[in-house]
Amino acid sequence: MTSSDLIEELKSKANPDAVAGMARFGINPEGTLGISVPEIRKLAGKVKKNHQVALDLWESGFHEARLLAIFTADPKQMTEAEMENWAREFDSWDVCDQACTNLFNYTPFAWKKAEEWCFRDREFERRAGFALQVGLAVHLKREPDSRFLPFFDLIAMASEDNRNFVRKAVNWSLRTLGKRSQVLFDEALRVSLHLKQAESGSARWIGSDAWRELTGKQDQGTLPFQRRRTGK
Repeated sequence: MTSSDLIEELKSKANPDAVAGMARFGINPEGTLGISVPEIRKLAGKVKKNHQVALDLWESGFHEARLLAIFTADPKQMTEAEMENWAREFDSWDVCDQACTNLFNYTPFAWKKAEEWCFRDREFERRAGFALQVGLAVHLKREPDSRFLPFFDLIAMASEDNRNFVRKAVNWSLRTLGKRSQVLFDEALRVSLHLKQAESGSARWIGSDAWRELTGKQDQGTLPFQRRRTGK
């Protein structure tokens, strides 16, 4: 199937009534057709990996076509320039997060961008840095803790950014890193405690929320690394 065929199929599934609901959850309604992610994933299953089609889908500008592009792009063929181009055009948290946790995290440039993008000025580019940290932490199971420890300095650095989509991603990264291993859990609690005591309201919220979730799961014995120890 060509990108044009796929876009026409997406248009045929458009649900204008769903767009307003998506907007209430912070998804940019511009160029949005109102199609659910499971429907897009089903269509992606027909396409498999086709990098050129994915690039063409992205260029269409349609929200759902860009999600389909993420699910059909080949991370082995993704260039650094393509990643930068896509990141510059992020205008919705769901496209940003899907790209970072289902595609970019498998590219050779993932670790580099997980640091670089944390210093960007644009809200969704900065969010992408922390979302990419999440993608690496969740999916790259064999990486040593030492590769993730530098992310905590980036979390502390960005904790005073009170823009909604940044602070939530910073918090997301902190919580996700803390669930990966005992070493990262201990460091996440240290950073959370520090942020809880900060002057910045954004930093206090990030630290308090992460502390509450991580210690709660610790008490319940439901942290992923606790389950691995007990075989549950």
